[in-house]
Parts: sequence; C-alpha cells; structure tokens
Amino acid sequence: MPASPRRATLATVAASAGVSVATVSKVLNGRGDVSPVTRSLVESLLEQHDYVAPPQRRKGDVSAPATIEVELDADLNPYSTEIVQGAVRAGAEADAAIVVSIRTNADRTGGWARGLATAGRRAVIAVTSELTAGQLAALSRARVPLVVIDPLNLPQTRGVISVGSTNFAGGLAATQHLLGLGHRRIAYLGGPVTAACDQARLHGYRAAMEAAGAPVPPDYVRSGHFQYQEGVTGGAALLDLPEPPTAVFTGCDDIALGVLEAARARGVRVPEDLSIVGFDDTQVARMASPPLTTVRQPLREMGGVAVRTALRLAAGERVDSHHVELATELVVRGSTAPPGGPPGRG
Repeated sequence: MPASPRRATLATVAASAGVSVATVSKVLNGRGDVSPVTRSLVESLLEQHDYVAPPQRRKGDVSAPATIEVELDADLNPYSTEIVQGAVRAGAEADAAIVVSIRTNADRTGGWARGLATAGRRAVIAVTSELTAGQLAALSRARVPLVVIDPLNLPQTRGVISVGSTNFAGGLAATQHLLGLGHRRIAYLGGPVTAACDQARLHGYRAAMEAAGAPVPPDYVRSGHFQYQEGVTGGAALLDLPEPPTAVFTGCDDIALGVLEAARARGVRVPEDLSIVGFDDTQVARMASPPLTTVRQPLREMGGVAVRTALRLAAGERVDSHHVELATELVVRGSTAPPGGPPGRG
C-alpha cells in the first residue's frame, strides 16, 4: 500500500515557485511588498499543494478556546437566527467561540477550506448550503470537520454528518390536520427539489393524501425557494387556478406568510376561505395575522446539537450516527379551520 503523501510545507511551495520561504510567508500574511506576478504564482502553488498553515494563536496563549464557524447561505432570517442562537448558547456552555459568516456556494472557491484551517477554525457548520464533492474533499484535505444542517443539496458522499428534524413526520402531521378538518383540495408549496428536508416534507404530504384517498392534481405541488416571495408568487398561482385549493401546506413559515399576502390581495379570507400551515415555528409564525398553524422543528436545539457534534469531531472522537433527527410537533393556531370557516362563523 503506498504511503500517504506528506503535507506540504512553506519550503515545498517556495521551492516550486523558485522564491524564498519569506516571500511565501508574505503572500500568506497579505503583505503588499510582493509583485503581482509572484503573488499569483505563489497563490496558485499553495492551492496546488493543498498547503494549510498552522492555526494562528496569540503569543503566550496555550488555552485558546476552540472556534467553530457557522456558515449561512444568505442574510439572517427567522429560521437561521434561531439556529445561530442555539449554536451560540451551546458554544458558551462548551467554552467554544462561534463565528458566523455568510458564504454562498460561489464563495467557496480557491483557498476557502485552507483559509478556514489557517484562521484556526476547528470545524465548520454549514446551514442550508449547497456543497459540491470538490468542496467536501477540500475540507477533508484541510482537516476541517463538517456538520451540515438542512443542506440544499449534498453529494452522495459517505461520512458527512448532518443534523435535521423529522421532516416526513412533520409533513404527514400537517396534512393529516388539514384532512381532519375536512379539506380535500390541499396543495403543497415547498422549497428546492434538491433539498432533502423539503422532499421529506413533500413525501409526508403525499403519504397522508394517498392514505385519505384525496387527489393531488399536478398544479397543486409547486417547488421554489424557502423565501417569502415564493409564497406570494406560488400562492397567487394556486389561488388563480380554476379549482383552487381550500388549504395550503408550505415548506417554511416565510412561504406561508407569502401565501397569506397572496390571499389578502385577492380578498381570500384566512382561515374562512383558505387554511394555511407553515413549517419551522419561527417568531414570525406567532406574529402573523392570524397566528400561523405550523410544524415546529427545534431549531435552537438543532444548532446546539450541531455545535456539540462539531466539537466532538474536532477532538477526533467518533459520533454515534451520521444523521441526527430531532422531533417535530404540530402547533395549531388561527390560520386553519374547516372548509367554509370556523364553526359558528358565516
């Protein structure tokens, strides 16, 4: 069996570039006294050799806390805020520092993984992110453990640790609630088709509809993004159908709020004319008018579990399972009622 390749050093990169070790060090530290041509050559060779600098520490600091980076794919929203709060709390309990960054898939190029290692990140938690096989390999080479929460897509690669909730059970419970109220024309308005969490919610919806013998017309299932505007646009399309649904189950609370707006703009009353169920139970669900019936997933706990798992991986420990699912719960509020409105209301 061939020996594992040795990790590259500054001297390795310097020899390949035909420059001094000091010059390579200047490039790594962002010094300006290096010519653009030399800088470009050194940066290319650093990438080619998969060079990872030792984590930086303050002088004399032998007990610096572990630092975990939580990467979001977009600006903070009600969903990610809950996860970050759980992560920060878990970090404080474990004496670990939590750094939050916003990084799209396009930002994970070049020396991204190497930069995380050089900055002293002991692990990274990616929240609703898109990750490629190449990016997973780069993290592995940089020896930066990864934990994902509700990834939008994930290559079929063994060994990726993920944290989520019982999405299928949540989709099943939401749809059964609407069926139990007497609805038969129930639509699903969800997120990206590549997101495993959304597909599980959709499968739960379909399972409940099939078990009840309720038809699912093709126009009743729509996919898009986990965003408010998706609910406005998709909700409008559903309500403008010749035979619109009397209830809509959505893939997240933000989409549900968009459907509420689409209904308001058309004079459709909620819940008298249309019932709506969300997913997540973020703060906006409780603040909506009417308050939103939704499937609660324990977002703060998910953030905490991800941090504790990341710290175990960073310490070289084995984890019991590659996927952790936390229980969901249906929370019934004012946005759902039997077809025709709540009892006693005309």
